[in-house]
Amino acid sequence: MASADLRDELKCPICLNLYKEPISLKCGHSFCWNCIVTAMDIQEESGVYSCPECRVQYTEYPTLEKNRKLCNIVECFRSAHQEEIEVLCTYCDFPTPAFKTCLLCEASFCEKHLGSHSKSPDHMLTKPTTSFGQRKCSVHQEVLKYYCTEDSACICMSCWVAGDHRGHHVDLLNVASENKKRIMREFTIILDVKRQEIPMRIQNLERHRMQEDRKHISVACRVTELFRDIRKELNDVEERVLKELSRQKEQISQAVSDLIQQLEQQQNVLSTKINQMKELCKLPDPLTVLKMPPNGDDICSGIEGLTKDERYVPCINERMISKILDRELHNFSNNLKDLMKKSQFSVMEKCNILFDINTAHENIFISKKHNIATYPAIEENRSDGPNRFKSSQVLSLQRFTSGTHYWEVDVSEAEEWLIGVATDSMERKIPGRDFIIGYNDNSWALSQISSSLHARHRDTSKNIDSNSLLKTIGIYLDYEAGFLSFYQLCDPIRHLHTFTTIFTNPLHAAFYLFPNTSIRIIT
Repeated sequence: MASADLRDELKCPICLNLYKEPISLKCGHSFCWNCIVTAMDIQEESGVYSCPECRVQYTEYPTLEKNRKLCNIVECFRSAHQEEIEVLCTYCDFPTPAFKTCLLCEASFCEKHLGSHSKSPDHMLTKPTTSFGQRKCSVHQEVLKYYCTEDSACICMSCWVAGDHRGHHVDLLNVASENKKRIMREFTIILDVKRQEIPMRIQNLERHRMQEDRKHISVACRVTELFRDIRKELNDVEERVLKELSRQKEQISQAVSDLIQQLEQQQNVLSTKINQMKELCKLPDPLTVLKMPPNGDDICSGIEGLTKDERYVPCINERMISKILDRELHNFSNNLKDLMKKSQFSVMEKCNILFDINTAHENIFISKKHNIATYPAIEENRSDGPNRFKSSQVLSLQRFTSGTHYWEVDVSEAEEWLIGVATDSMERKIPGRDFIIGYNDNSWALSQISSSLHARHRDTSKNIDSNSLLKTIGIYLDYEAGFLSFYQLCDPIRHLHTFTTIFTNPLHAAFYLFPNTSIRIIT
């Protein structure tokens, strides 16, 4: 329905066909070029010109200006509905399908009338069409015959001889078309190869997903087994500590029970003595009182033992419990590595990384323990050497030529930094960005610059999403496998980036410092 309504809007009010080179009058109504010219020529005899649609009169021959926007709309409509338009022979009295269309004549011919058509090369024949506007130069209104290879544009003879494309290299349209078809056929072969690779790549991805699903199940089972063993180990530690605590409790309880028993015995002795003394106090004869026990020396006997025993009652020995916990948890920590290996998990033990002061730029201060590098912007006045950098960089003492290595770096005192690895052959005597770690063939680095995190190697840089400035970085190197991985160690722990390559030269841990910053290797 919408297509039919649009077709009605694009019909010339005079010929009732789709506009051909539409012309708009000042009143706003549009007509085919031929239709309005014919109408104006007829009205010229009367000397009065009017719009065939609204009858608005013009005192002079109206200016006929091509409505290019409407022309483009009509051409687009024709292209979109070409299959709906049957091109008919212009010269047949009855509707007869056209066989060819002449772009110069803007007429279509059946096979009968085509025989009388001019054979001049200026008369270009194409398959039947009613779209002539797109096949003519919008500037010179001539048939497009050539293709300018310099501007990639279809042009007419006037464009080439005296227009904007004068002196340019041109080809005939059919030659240029064949050249483009040849190129497209070559690309089609390439694209077809890529298309045929896609099912295999999809199959590989599906296989990879299935493998990772199985790996997920296996790893999950190993994790469950590991934590079951960990809980068992911790339960054993807890049991041993609680057992010692129970032993102390029993010891204290037994000591208290013994003391209570002694006190009860002393209580009975004292009660007896009290009763005896009360009875003696009732006697009226002084001589009898003085001769009867107890004597003055043993009246307070038993009281001294009471105070002595109470002072030495044992208590829970928390220091001993702490010592047992310390020993047991230390043993548990050592056993934990064995448990991880038993569950086939790698243990990333930190290697002893130290800064090499002989490579440090003269503005970089290295601590006595060689684990802190600071850029205080004060020259250290070190003597130059073959290994010293001219840029604010420093390498590690350690060289990596095989195996796996892991180290951690504290960057909380530096908002901007570059850390990674570099080869022995990295240029050290020429300052400049191309000789900073991560910006050349001999180094791989993670950088935090202007609050932006990037993985860098040579001319490639990959942005890494980060919600905040990093504080602690873990670096894992597998030399033989060609892996260099970076991890964020603050909560949450997450993988940042992994470089995959082939290492052939010895490597060092590498660091680039900005002024007024400090980097510490966590040992």
